[in-house]
Amino acid sequence: MAVNEQEVEQIVKQILNQISGNSAGASAVSPAGKNAVGTAIPATAHVAMLTELEKFEVKEYPMPQVGDDDILVKVEGCGVCGTDAHEFKRDPFSLIPVALGHEGTGEIVKMGKNVKKDSAGKDLHLGDKVVTCMIFQDDPEITMYDLNKQNVGAADVYGLLPDDDVHLNGWFSDYILIRGGSTVFNVSDLDLDSRILIEPCAVLIHAVERAKTTGILRFNSRVVVQGCGPIGLICIAVLRTMGIENITAVDGNQARLDFAKRLGASQTVSFKDFQGLEALTGAVKDSFGGHLADFAFQCTGNPMAHANIYKFIRNGGGLCELGFFVNGGDATINPHFDMCSKEITLVGSWVYTLRDYATTFDFLKRAKGIGLPMSELITHKYPLEQINEALKTNLAMTGLKIAIVNQ
Repeated sequence: MAVNEQEVEQIVKQILNQISGNSAGASAVSPAGKNAVGTAIPATAHVAMLTELEKFEVKEYPMPQVGDDDILVKVEGCGVCGTDAHEFKRDPFSLIPVALGHEGTGEIVKMGKNVKKDSAGKDLHLGDKVVTCMIFQDDPEITMYDLNKQNVGAADVYGLLPDDDVHLNGWFSDYILIRGGSTVFNVSDLDLDSRILIEPCAVLIHAVERAKTTGILRFNSRVVVQGCGPIGLICIAVLRTMGIENITAVDGNQARLDFAKRLGASQTVSFKDFQGLEALTGAVKDSFGGHLADFAFQCTGNPMAHANIYKFIRNGGGLCELGFFVNGGDATINPHFDMCSKEITLVGSWVYTLRDYATTFDFLKRAKGIGLPMSELITHKYPLEQINEALKTNLAMTGLKIAIVNQ
């Protein structure tokens, strides 16, 4: 059907009105303006600022200008990490006042003119869902995505930055400003729960990659995972997606042990059922049909657990220690009996590389594909206004992964 010139003019006017935001009910607009599809960006943003030990205050700040290399993201959700809990309880990094939250994700609502692609070379557009990894503006070598093999633990991270005049520095907020020099990944093909789990899952992708360097971890390996908090449970899921089936989970919480089976553990051992290390070692051995483990992952952050786990491993076996993200104290081992005479191959693991971060996206798709209930790791969701309660729930260990989710 033909459209006359007058009708065309009317249609153009309607489109221009939508773009310029002349529709009724538009909210106040910040210096950031509107995005290209006409969605109003508010004049202020809300940030959960840790102002003293065990006290967040939700503060309101002016929306910052979006520079040519920056990205403004509307936050959809962010997981609560053990690091956040440590900062909430003790401020070990001396950051207060600080905007925490580094397991976040959200939607791009405004982009600087120089922003075209993400850190993996994937196109970025308004409306895309993104996550950040680390900030490397002071170390250009580490931004070489295809060549990077460095551990990124020494880089800066959103959610652990000193407060400044921008304030939108952590994912416990309703908006975050991603500055030029940051890594960012387009993860629009993942659902919200999966995106919230990306950062902790990357920790385990890295740990398993470290374990593989020993040459001991194979399809038919007998593997023990000690500690069934979120890190240990994700470790089990990663191993299961790799095809490893003979996995024993060790913990003292029966609910967590039950969930470990749903994520891929074939056997479980509760340390509460056994008196002494010898009896516990016997139980682990029995779970493998009378054999010790070929490989072990120590995920607890408890020095005594680290000292004990050597007993679970066969001569010539391997161990990956990844449980210590802060100083948890010293562990006492006997170098002769625990390492030398058994010729244990030990690797440590801490955070991840950019490669591991990208690999995590495929892991989450694979885990979902084989039916692992990854989203059920998130047992509690709180609005931003209840962030103090969320952190207390994390510290009480009454759930697994706690998350802040914006409505």
